[in-house]
Amino acid sequence: MSAPWGPVAAGPSALVRSGQASTIEPFQREMTPPTPTPEAAHNPTMNVSRETSTEFDTPIGAAAERAMRVLHTTHEPLQRPGRRRVLTIANQKGGVGKTTTAVNIAAALAVQGLKTLVIDLDPQGNASTALGITDRQSGTPSSYEMLIGEVSLHTALRRSPHSERLFCIPATIDLAGAEIELVSMVARENRLRTALAALDNFDFDYVFVDCPPSLGLLTINALVAAPEVMIPIQCEYYALEGVSQLMRNIEMVKAHLNRQLEVTTVILTMYDGRTKLADQVADEVRQYFGSKVLRTVIPRSVKVSEAPGYSMTIIDYDPGSRGAMSYLDASRELAERDRPPSAKGRP
Repeated sequence: MSAPWGPVAAGPSALVRSGQASTIEPFQREMTPPTPTPEAAHNPTMNVSRETSTEFDTPIGAAAERAMRVLHTTHEPLQRPGRRRVLTIANQKGGVGKTTTAVNIAAALAVQGLKTLVIDLDPQGNASTALGITDRQSGTPSSYEMLIGEVSLHTALRRSPHSERLFCIPATIDLAGAEIELVSMVARENRLRTALAALDNFDFDYVFVDCPPSLGLLTINALVAAPEVMIPIQCEYYALEGVSQLMRNIEMVKAHLNRQLEVTTVILTMYDGRTKLADQVADEVRQYFGSKVLRTVIPRSVKVSEAPGYSMTIIDYDPGSRGAMSYLDASRELAERDRPPSAKGRP
């Protein structure tokens, strides 16, 4: 049986045969002013001005620009969605920005007045660390205990020290064995959905489920529990590797376990406007996913990479950086795509 997203599988192999990998230039620090490509300059759908702008062509000028953005930027409250939105952030390929996307979009929504929750289903616990939840010894209430039914969502819930509107259900090392334990459990694919029924007792606007880089039972639980899927795709070599397999799994889950499941959002990450390859990957992704791809792209950024080392999101670590501004733009775009026609309250 052919893959439901057949053309995606052909994308990366065609890109490999074309030999475009040689266009990747050595990585430079964020302060180096990049040169915009003709493709980006003439493509109004790509919001990449912060990565490719050459107006401030010195490190001092770039720093001054960021400072001015912080001083003169006010985050107006976003309109609450018509109903709580639950999004699973999935891509079995590692290093594409799943966790970075989850925590930074959640933090961006929180700073704009929306109450957000991040559920960390990755045993590495990187999302928990980025949100400032560092006290995660084995045995403490976490997503693992919630999945196996030992504790409730309320017990596992922790507030991020960075925002009163940003919450997390953290992961501990205990989650590493969950894949094996879930195999023998009743309704193993529905454990997370059952636990998340308690969300009706809270007033969260957005819930993001951060998945591990695999297509195992933890990811299946996340796909069963959420009606929406967000797929981060890096603008780099082999970017589409494995996307066809992910789409097949999503279609199977939709057919048998969660008929509401849809890929609603694709976000391009690690965009480097100095390379032709980044534009080619972005064009290919937009060709296959169409309007599901956000106009905003996330640039490759040193600051974004540094932030988790301080147990912070980029929104808190350097709110005037290009990375922070891009995630704020992406969060607004995500919110605008679900604005109800009238503000009559929440169902």
